[in-house]
Amino acid sequence: MGNSAGRSDFEWVYTDQPHTQRRKEILAKYPAIKALMRPDPSLKWTVLALVLAQLLACWLVRGLAWRWLLFWAYTLGGCVNHSLTLAIHDISHNAAFGTACAARNRWLAVFANLPVGVPYAASFKKYHVDHHRYLGGDGLDVDVPTRLEGWFFCTPARKLLWLVLQPFFYSLRPLCVHPRAVTRMEVLNALVQLAADVAIFALWGLKPVVYLLASSFLGLGLHPISGHFVAEHYMFLKGHETYSYYGPLNWITFNVGYHVEHHDFPSIPGCNLPLVRKIAPEYYDHLPQHYSWVRVLWDFVFQDSLGPYARVKRVYRLAKDGL
Repeated sequence: MGNSAGRSDFEWVYTDQPHTQRRKEILAKYPAIKALMRPDPSLKWTVLALVLAQLLACWLVRGLAWRWLLFWAYTLGGCVNHSLTLAIHDISHNAAFGTACAARNRWLAVFANLPVGVPYAASFKKYHVDHHRYLGGDGLDVDVPTRLEGWFFCTPARKLLWLVLQPFFYSLRPLCVHPRAVTRMEVLNALVQLAADVAIFALWGLKPVVYLLASSFLGLGLHPISGHFVAEHYMFLKGHETYSYYGPLNWITFNVGYHVEHHDFPSIPGCNLPLVRKIAPEYYDHLPQHYSWVRVLWDFVFQDSLGPYARVKRVYRLAKDGL
């Protein structure tokens, strides 16, 4: 458990991300795919059901012993809260109401944020745009770990700790890599979240609040669903920086496993991503894919070639201009 990982730096490339060219080719060959770029009418109802489920859970756990509260936070609340963060991901692409109703999408994301316990939705949207536009961009894509993470979390034990602490790295990394001015929507997101947390505490006490926070920390940390964080962009095979997963966990994660398809067509909601692969199979069937997010986590911890450094990075001209 003490051997250091084989990589000592990121995989630097000097080519554009592959999604831009593939998108052009697919649209030229299959223009019918444009019809998939429409809002998902069921997304708002799914979000409503998940939020209500967590509110019901808050009422139910108020009298539980702490050990059982943490058990349910991991097994149930972790799945629900992680699913809600992925709903927020879809909503950040205006998947609920379309680009013409951007404000509705933003407020639905704030509503989906409520069971997470900490304000997250508005900040996520602000940075997620750069993740798509500047995939792997040095100083621009905050999804890529820092050099400190790559240097320190280089042994199996440390990589396991890194997976446990993923929620903290994802929330704090943007402040170090690409700090940006706080927006009005972020302030409103924080105020609404604080009011919700205070209301739950006033109604049912401390345990429901701890349940929600534990659900987020445990569900976004070392959890089977969290395998998608590593599966999406860590370089398991040289030359491939984005991977898809087509297994059953897509049913509760808004098809986030269709990640190559998602980066090819960010404006297509998760419910329609399987149709992209069905329409243009020759562009996806030959690409490497993951078959298990649990196996992804295992390999990440125990393979020396994997770790926070196993990411493709590129320099964009905008990074030099400080934009």
